[in-house]
Amino acid sequence: MYLVDSNVLIEAKNRYYAFDIAPGFWEWLDHAYGQGQVFSIEKVSEELLQGKDELSKWAKEHPKFFHPADQLTVSVFARLSTWAQSQGFTQAALDEFSDEKADYVLVAHAAAHKCTVVTHETAGSGSKKRVKIPDACGALGVAWVNTFEMLRRTGAHLDLRRPES
Repeated sequence: MYLVDSNVLIEAKNRYYAFDIAPGFWEWLDHAYGQGQVFSIEKVSEELLQGKDELSKWAKEHPKFFHPADQLTVSVFARLSTWAQSQGFTQAALDEFSDEKADYVLVAHAAAHKCTVVTHETAGSGSKKRVKIPDACGALGVAWVNTFEMLRRTGAHLDLRRPES
């Protein structure tokens, strides 16, 4: 199962798969969710719903795509916090990467449910100013990929429709 970070959906909307030119991506997400292949978490939905755009509308119309944190997810929080605190990150970085933020819950949920995280983030450069999702995933043994790798691995095909004459 693939667990989608907010930046995947935001980048899709803003750049690669805008709703008006690539509706097939969003249709594929619906289909893949229905097949149990792809989903996200409520914290991501909360981030998306802060906007007033097509993506926030999509998130509002697809509440089941966003799963709540469960007891299994919460049980990973201590291990994730211990790792983050042991890495020498600044207090601001630790505060940003807390149990009230989507990145933290996303990684914990993936670890708890053996999911692969989908994100556009790349592993950190050693900077202690921000906890990167791939680094946190690596610490907990969680796999991560980008959008395009997820699409390849799931066999997605986003066929273009011919313009009507």
